[in-house]
Amino acid sequence: MLEGLRVVELATYIAAPGAAGIMADWGADVIKVESPEGDPMRRFFDTIASQQDANPVFELDNRGKRAVVLDIRADAGREAMKALVATADVFLTNVRPGALSRAGLDHETLRSLNPRLIYCSLTGYGLEGPDADKAGMDVAAFWSRAGVGSITAPKGAEPFPIRTGMGDHVTSLATVSAILAAVFERQTTGVGRLVETSLLRSGVYAIGSDMAIQLRFGKLASTRGRREAIQPLANFFKTRDDRWICLLPRQGATDWARIAEAAGRPELVDDPRFASARSRRENTAALVDLLDAAFGAMDYVDVAAALDAGDLTWAPYQTPRELVGDPQAEAAGCFVDTPDGSGGTFRAPAGPARFPGAEDGPRGPAPKLGADTTAVFRELGWSEDRIAALTGPTD
Repeated sequence: MLEGLRVVELATYIAAPGAAGIMADWGADVIKVESPEGDPMRRFFDTIASQQDANPVFELDNRGKRAVVLDIRADAGREAMKALVATADVFLTNVRPGALSRAGLDHETLRSLNPRLIYCSLTGYGLEGPDADKAGMDVAAFWSRAGVGSITAPKGAEPFPIRTGMGDHVTSLATVSAILAAVFERQTTGVGRLVETSLLRSGVYAIGSDMAIQLRFGKLASTRGRREAIQPLANFFKTRDDRWICLLPRQGATDWARIAEAAGRPELVDDPRFASARSRRENTAALVDLLDAAFGAMDYVDVAAALDAGDLTWAPYQTPRELVGDPQAEAAGCFVDTPDGSGGTFRAPAGPARFPGAEDGPRGPAPKLGADTTAVFRELGWSEDRIAALTGPTD
């Protein structure tokens, strides 16, 4: 879908490389520019000896790209970067604005070289305000400062961290959509624009329903434990064979009778403690205890059949290990075969969308550091001597 779109990525870690990685899956020519030291994510597993032969975290976000090494601290590196950006449709970076300005790679400078350029800046906190140049990771900017962690933790729990790259990948999705909106706009205007995304703003949007309540009403209910839930039927229950299920009743009263039937306790519908949503909320602990006993007397397969017979919304509460064997995840295209660079493949998470009938998966492995520097600058018409000045002697 994106064949013919050239993206130059000057970025490290996950959020911005993840956005470029999605576009690479969809056919864009993504050129990853790294310092001579390389993206720190290349060394993600360095301290785990048994994992040094693979780096699935780096591979996920960088598969199908081409890799160039440039030292933008030096005049030659900055000149080469500008020459490369002059050929690009998109420049995507998560380098802090101050450092980009010092290197002459700010928005105004690069757009003056390439008026069609879509310049996308992904930062921790945005391009304006007192913290615009502050370092930001997803545990800090997305999870902690944006409030995602505080409303996720049950009331009274101590803070705990987000899982690897979760906030980053939400921001990757926002960044891809913003870039492609600018690509669409450019079809009409003929000129590029500055696009800005941040971990902070993505975090606020990720909890947008709760934030809308906070902004409108000035208060927000906390996340509560199972026996203190505001909606006791929207809950988790364990089966006799130690499988957890997630149950979600639809709005209105139609699902209560179906849930009671599925649990083998249809008489609970007539119990005055549970006759209305309000009374169920007032008697949450008692109702959860009764449903715990009911579902806990049934095996998972029987609970699943009963809930499906009632056309109820539910799902198994799975671990990643269990998800790998989920036939629906396979059918939905959640996993793809990724080239390993040695003629084989390995399984990895797929991108976030499917385009039936089109290639939307990995185009190649994650590149070795600087593997394509010579080839990319040959394409730009650079002489071998000029390239050698960037890369050192080549065979």
